[in-house]
Amino acid sequence: MRNEVRTAIIIGIVVVAMVGGVGYYFTTLDNPKVAPAQSTTNNQQSFGSAVNTNTIPQVDESQFPVAPDLVGISGYINTTPEDLKAAMKDKVVLYDFWTYSCINCIRTFPYLKAWNEKYSDKGLLIVSVHSPEFEFEKDINNVKMAVAKYGLTYPVVLDNDHQTWDAFGNRYWPAEYITDYQGHIRHTHFGEGEYDQTEQVIQQLLAERAQHLGLNVNATMSLVNLQPHQFAGQQTPELYFGYQFASGRSFLGNQEGFQPDKVVAYSLPSNLSQDHFYLEGDWQNLSDSMKSISDNGKIILPYYAKDVHIVATGPNTDVQVLLDGNPVSASDAGQDTQNGIVHVSENRLYNIVSSPQAASHTLTLIAKPGFQIYTFTFG
Repeated sequence: MRNEVRTAIIIGIVVVAMVGGVGYYFTTLDNPKVAPAQSTTNNQQSFGSAVNTNTIPQVDESQFPVAPDLVGISGYINTTPEDLKAAMKDKVVLYDFWTYSCINCIRTFPYLKAWNEKYSDKGLLIVSVHSPEFEFEKDINNVKMAVAKYGLTYPVVLDNDHQTWDAFGNRYWPAEYITDYQGHIRHTHFGEGEYDQTEQVIQQLLAERAQHLGLNVNATMSLVNLQPHQFAGQQTPELYFGYQFASGRSFLGNQEGFQPDKVVAYSLPSNLSQDHFYLEGDWQNLSDSMKSISDNGKIILPYYAKDVHIVATGPNTDVQVLLDGNPVSASDAGQDTQNGIVHVSENRLYNIVSSPQAASHTLTLIAKPGFQIYTFTFG
């Protein structure tokens, strides 16, 4: 064979091989590899590239709304704006809306803390959005006090003007919004309860995240085992002392009623109605609370519940607690009641009665001047 012909054949073979190789390369780009499935044992779910794709169905995230940005934030606790932004990237985020004087919010903390400990290194980030109900809850020092008291270590942001609250369209304390790693809201829950369902959603979204990001993260499928609060079949509703907060839901039983921004001399009627509170003595009517002006201002409340809490403040004021006309016993005393006395100094929630079981009682509080009360709440 002539050298020219042999050379031409060799060049042709090389060209064909190169074209075929390039074609195969681009074909592989259109067909990404799928990680092989692995079995799950010992009641554990494998999160990540090793997950069996048959057990984690593909989800069209576009059908879910994208969580709005955090807006109008006036302060940060346990984080900075820059650190929080970086931490949220590619995370399953649980937005927890709360306010620190809310007993319903406080009762969710054990679950939030447990989930944070269990899943934070697997892709979960809890963002605690503190949206205040009362003016004193806007003070970052008060919020820091509450964060330290309840041992919250995850990021807390102060939504003092409810801008983030409004961006989410939220209306409740507490409220949870959970997003997948791409920021789509995949689950919401309002109020207490349904903790198992919420944790199962967290596990599902962490599995999706690991699979999509090609991670190999393992987490147990066992759920946090805590004893939820046991509610009575019925109980007295929350009672507000501020004339603005009580509008449309007034349970003040005195005939004098609310008189905005005035000091009113209240007297007790002859008959008291269940689930209404009654004042005796001089009390200043404020928009969000009432303040005792008398040396021995009284509040009397016939109620039905197991636990009684007040949101209150005062200049180091001792408040006497009577139950059914007698000093509250040790078996009925709340965590903040010692020897029948509640010492009120900080702006916060105080547990004043905690009975063995829900029942009807008449509660009497005897307060000194300066004692200021916002609400009664029950459990």
